[in-house]
Amino acid sequence: MNLKTFYVVVLVLVSPFVFSQEGIPVYSDYLSDNLYLIHPAMAGASNANKIRLTARKQWFDVNNAPNLQTLNINFRTGEKSGLGGIVYRDENGRFSQTGLYVTYAYHLLFSRDRTDLNMLSFGLSAGLIQSNVDLRGLDDPFDPDPVILDRVQKDVYYNVDVGLSYNYLEWYAHITVKNILPTVRDIFDNDTPIRESNNQRRYIFSLGYLFGIGATPWSLEPSIMYQATDETQESTIDANLKVYRDFSTSTLWGGISYRRSLDGAEFSQDGTSVESQQLQYITPFLGINYKKWMAGYTYSYQLNSVVLSNGGFHQITLGYDFGKRKERWDCNCPAVNSKN
Repeated sequence: MNLKTFYVVVLVLVSPFVFSQEGIPVYSDYLSDNLYLIHPAMAGASNANKIRLTARKQWFDVNNAPNLQTLNINFRTGEKSGLGGIVYRDENGRFSQTGLYVTYAYHLLFSRDRTDLNMLSFGLSAGLIQSNVDLRGLDDPFDPDPVILDRVQKDVYYNVDVGLSYNYLEWYAHITVKNILPTVRDIFDNDTPIRESNNQRRYIFSLGYLFGIGATPWSLEPSIMYQATDETQESTIDANLKVYRDFSTSTLWGGISYRRSLDGAEFSQDGTSVESQQLQYITPFLGINYKKWMAGYTYSYQLNSVVLSNGGFHQITLGYDFGKRKERWDCNCPAVNSKN
């Protein structure tokens, strides 16, 4: 097997893992006051309009390591409707995606009045995405291989996410289904044997509750998030604990998240014996909401014995709240209650 053929085989083997994160990858963004990024039903759910900007970088010591940037805005329009928009750029080696999502959400109130939180929300996001694979520089100019095209191959397609959120006082639950439509991307428009499934569906479920600690300014928020992919039958679960400390004009928050896959991957270190390990990493995070501003930082560290790099994953989130409505919900529910 020559080097060029070997690289095509590598692309075949790697492509299912790259394609499994279709759309915006689901990391720990939601723990930094950024629920709308993964749950469309949260568009306009808060009593303030929100802008959030994130930048994530994995493995600073690895060239062309995965990185992700997102910018989103969501706001209430009218008594029951919310709108939102997301733009993002995701890069992973020679693969990249650029996308735009627009969202409509409908919020149905069961409350006795406008301050008693009991709200069921429905959200629908439509996304337009461009996927690229950069094949430039792979071929030998003195012995060209017709299988390898010296160019960036692209395909533009669309998909739809739907979600449901329920906020009741300090309780909340979210269910989101991403990439509902069957879609096949044609970014390998040559005779390479790379084919992908048209099923990119991903299911996400979140549940949490916020406990006040007596008359103190401290609060605890345990939560879980479960996600699963339809085609590959991969699934993971996050166990999270978030702590809040309220001040007169700000809220300091931080916590820890533990993610573990519920299925293993087989590998061999010596070429003879086969071992198995499950994806698992731990993510401490810290942030502050000060008046209308928000800033947060997360760091994820892999706990597996076999990893590409011992470096971690860094992410920064910046936010701004604006246009707050007059009333606050009468509950300890920071996801929908803007402090100022």
